[in-house]
Order: sequence, then C-alpha cells, then structure tokens
Amino acid sequence: MKTVNIHAAKTNLSSLVEEAAAGQEIIIAKAGKPKARLVPLAKPAFRRKPGMWKDLIVVHDSFDDPLPPDIAEAFGIIDEPSDRHPRPDLVVKK
Repeated sequence: MKTVNIHAAKTNLSSLVEEAAAGQEIIIAKAGKPKARLVPLAKPAFRRKPGMWKDLIVVHDSFDDPLPPDIAEAFGIIDEPSDRHPRPDLVVKK
C-alpha cells in the first residue's frame, strides 16, 4: 500500500491510475490524513458470451396465441372494444 499527498496525486494521476490498475492500492492523503483510496476495478465474475443459451430455451409456436378467457380477464384484457375500458391498448382486436 502506497500513500501520496493530494498535490502529488494531482501531479502524477496517470501513473497512479496505472499502478492501481496493476493491483496496487494507493491512499491519497491531505495534511497527512487519509482522504481517499485508489484501487483497481473488480473484474466481472465471468465474461458473457452471445448465444450461450442457444438450444437451451425453447419458444413454442403457441407463444403468441391469445390467452384463455379466464386468464385474459385476470389481466384485464377483454375481447370487445369499449370506450369505457381504462386501457384500450389491452383490448384484443379480432
């Protein structure tokens, strides 16, 4: 762990950032009292790879089929258009 005063930190910020990125912890002090800590960023737990779920998730052909009436009613979706319906965008158009 390295301690530098705030003036030296301002003057040498680029090199201090490189040192921190390499794994060293740097304490920035003002008048001898620690005020901040410069540390490297934590690495992500794993790197995401596009397509890693391919062939593991199946979307059935019936995915976009209308809901059964009892379930549609529970979600507030109705079959007939009505000016009184609070959400006309949820009305199923036939």
